[in-house]
Amino acid sequence: MELDQLLKAPPYGNDVGEKRTLLLQSLLELTTRHVSNCAPFAKAVAAIFPDWRQAKQLSDLPYLPVSLFKHRELRSIPADEVFKVLTSSGTTGTPSRIFLDAATAKRQTLALSQIMQSFVGKQRLPMLIIDSPSVVKDRRNYSARGAGILGMLNFGRKHFYALNDDMALNVSGLEEWLTEHSGQPKLLFGFTFMVWQYFYNALMTRPRLAVDLNGGVLIHSGGWKKLIEEAVSNDAFKQALADRTGIQRVHNFYGMVEQVGSIFVECEEGCFHSPLTGDVLIRRSDDLSISPHGEKGIVQVLSLLPHSYPGHSLLTEDEGTILGIDDCPCGRMGTRFLIHGRLPLAELRGCSDTHSNETQGAAV
Repeated sequence: MELDQLLKAPPYGNDVGEKRTLLLQSLLELTTRHVSNCAPFAKAVAAIFPDWRQAKQLSDLPYLPVSLFKHRELRSIPADEVFKVLTSSGTTGTPSRIFLDAATAKRQTLALSQIMQSFVGKQRLPMLIIDSPSVVKDRRNYSARGAGILGMLNFGRKHFYALNDDMALNVSGLEEWLTEHSGQPKLLFGFTFMVWQYFYNALMTRPRLAVDLNGGVLIHSGGWKKLIEEAVSNDAFKQALADRTGIQRVHNFYGMVEQVGSIFVECEEGCFHSPLTGDVLIRRSDDLSISPHGEKGIVQVLSLLPHSYPGHSLLTEDEGTILGIDDCPCGRMGTRFLIHGRLPLAELRGCSDTHSNETQGAAV
């Protein structure tokens, strides 16, 4: 099946055998493309994975450490075909730079659309963005936070940014927006720490401010480091928001700017799911062999979407555990897994964990 056909197919409807056969063939073809068009990638693959063309399963495919994008310019297209540059930026660390051509950007948008419709439906709802409008001003060079917001705008209407440029809650504007859409289901989007620090905490200091989001859905993403430091778990995060705003449907998602558009959304049962166009493997930290289900290890992410840069098979700096495949009570097919956080001593990526007025970036 061609990629353009896959992007129109239900993202969670294929069983593991059919899906992994399709992924293996397509990822081999994609690896060939990047070997032919990205010299640094070709050199790394030849040195580390000399037998990759004989890959019999997904775990045999070459992969790059995600940190390499911080130190090398990796693209498989000529410079004059670069349509957009994405960066993972924050207050510390070197940012990754991801080069998209128009075709890759379009495919990533289509994939994101199919995935999100499984959770928010096809109807475009009034949308509350827990961020400031300044984060999406530069239409060619986006931080990951800006790219994440831009990708989500397509699923809503009557967009309202809840925060001013100084990250203060826009109280009067929020009240007007809530009044205009009173009684309607709403879509909210923001990065996890932004939602907690600048929205929830601001609401808690204003007990008289009525914010009724019952019937709405919140999609959020980003690091949990600061929330963990504040002893805020995923369940506590959801309960606190429900108590203050009435919102019951809250879905986290796992992803990164290096594979933007290829995201793994948390289902109603509390686990992340791999879509048709991607998958997840877990590797042991000592020898990088594949970890069995239930064993914690390093997360490897696979995606059919990156054609303009070799980001289709990446070893992340995150720890995770695969819970099962095609067996989730929510009914969605695919690998279901948990993310436990950053690997020990891993470089801080500059997620929504890190924010300053000077550098407003987030890793998706």
